[in-house]
Amino acid sequence: MTTSRLPRPTLTLSSTVIEAPDAAELADFYRRLLGWEPVQEEPDWVKLLPPGGGPGLSFQTSKPYVPPVWPASLTSEGDQLMMLHLDFEVTDLEAGVAHAVAEGATPAEFQPQHDVRVLFDPVGHPFCLFVRDQVLGETPAISPEWVAEQARDIRTQDPRASEAVTPDRREAAGTAEEPGSGDAVPA
Repeated sequence: MTTSRLPRPTLTLSSTVIEAPDAAELADFYRRLLGWEPVQEEPDWVKLLPPGGGPGLSFQTSKPYVPPVWPASLTSEGDQLMMLHLDFEVTDLEAGVAHAVAEGATPAEFQPQHDVRVLFDPVGHPFCLFVRDQVLGETPAISPEWVAEQARDIRTQDPRASEAVTPDRREAAGTAEEPGSGDAVPA
């Protein structure tokens, strides 16, 4: 028996949709982080696009939103696991982390790779900053003091930067736990 196969339609990735307790608040964080502007704003939906074109990020309000637990070794039965994460290439890892923290991100305590920094957005979604060239040596610890100092420097240089953030927003939300060992985030 032969089957007639229809030609595949053209599919173009338009956006990655991220759920949050408040779409507008999380979209504002990513707007400040990336410098992208909103192209669509509705009560429970915001879409951002990069200035040069290409796929964007959309944010959808989900009242039953539960932040994922990362790394997976920290999870217990019933915890929401990370289903995906965003990777952003940066030219300077320390400057990228400092900028993200000044805008409201929180560095993860566990950093599994030398050339990648795992952070959490304000509602707990993990995302990664990475540099293309591998950095040799041990993964440096990111102390709360270093984060606060870098964030202060950015706020001093950029009056539009957000107010100070606590070193661990996940702890304030009651989701922080001790880091596990051996979990890695793909870059």
